Amino acid sequence: MTTHHPIAVVGAGLGGLALARVLQVHGIEAALFDLDASPAARTQGGMLDIHEESGQEALRAAGLYEEFRALVHPGGEAMRVLDKDAVVRLEQADDGTGGRPEIDRGDLRDLLLGSLPEGTVRWDAKVTAARPLGGGRHEVALADGTVFTTDLLVGADGAWSRIRPLFSDAQPVYTGVSFVEVDLRDADVRHPLSAEVVGGGMLFALGAGRGFLAHRETDGSLHIYVALEAAEEWLDGIDFTDTGAAKAAVLEHFTDWDKSLRALVDDADGALVPRRIHALPVGHRWERVPGVTLLGDAAHLMSPFAGEGANLALLDGAELGLALATHPGDAEAALAAYEEKMFPRSEIFAAESAHSGAMLFRADAPQALLDMFASHG
Repeated sequence: MTTHHPIAVVGAGLGGLALARVLQVHGIEAALFDLDASPAARTQGGMLDIHEESGQEALRAAGLYEEFRALVHPGGEAMRVLDKDAVVRLEQADDGTGGRPEIDRGDLRDLLLGSLPEGTVRWDAKVTAARPLGGGRHEVALADGTVFTTDLLVGADGAWSRIRPLFSDAQPVYTGVSFVEVDLRDADVRHPLSAEVVGGGMLFALGAGRGFLAHRETDGSLHIYVALEAAEEWLDGIDFTDTGAAKAAVLEHFTDWDKSLRALVDDADGALVPRRIHALPVGHRWERVPGVTLLGDAAHLMSPFAGEGANLALLDGAELGLALATHPGDAEAALAAYEEKMFPRSEIFAAESAHSGAMLFRADAPQALLDMFASHG
């Protein structure tokens, strides 16, 4: 028998969870479907800076702001900017007054997930297809062969959304930048020099077309993103099953960099993780389609270089939840109101993210970043 859900959300990431939580606050139930086998199926990534005007507003709407503040990383807003010779070009301490506190993504996800009634998320529920039934209703097929129907379908399922094709042909494209992610664990004890290089919060060590972006995590480890402007197939030529060979292949692009920066890769613990950076077209939008919408990366995937992705996903989820609560019995009015605000906002930040990506790795890097901070005074 086909199950019916008045509201179905595909994807239990930050945006989908924020939507479900805000709906719950207003007495509205939603069913979430996620392809992961369980909440602990995979690690949730590194630190997030949660912005006053977006992510924090979403957490207030979700009634979770005070719980969030208790989980932030003390000192996490500290920042260092180095050049390729490891010369410190800018250093800012975290005095506790900043508007972008850092939190472990896993802690934030657990906070949102724990605020929902047991069974809200259906795990191991991979969506394979969705089709309209008319009148705003949709049928969704899962990999296990089951199907469900819904009056309101929300695609919160990330970059390669299975819901987006219902109204958009847009696909993420490679931005020209690839990451290789590494970790240095128990850094103060096992990697004291690297711990000193990164500092207490965020590190930008930049040069022409490449750099190291890093942050200190709440468990005392360092998470490093090695960034390189490279052809899309560059990562295919590296054997990541051979960690030593992979380190050597990455460091070939940093031969003239200071050894303290090269050590961020050379001394890394565990495997290296490759990641190509993709983005949807800036200004991606669609014509209103009854009974369905998108939020977060599914709607406006952008590069990470402005730190807006998670914040926008949270805000999208919260605003969609508030719109549905404000327009009871009129989902179309709610969706139209939500998209009217989401489209221009996401366009602004997608353009900013693309601009920041180009700026960070300019030929005179890190000068453009220093100029930006100077202009913000």
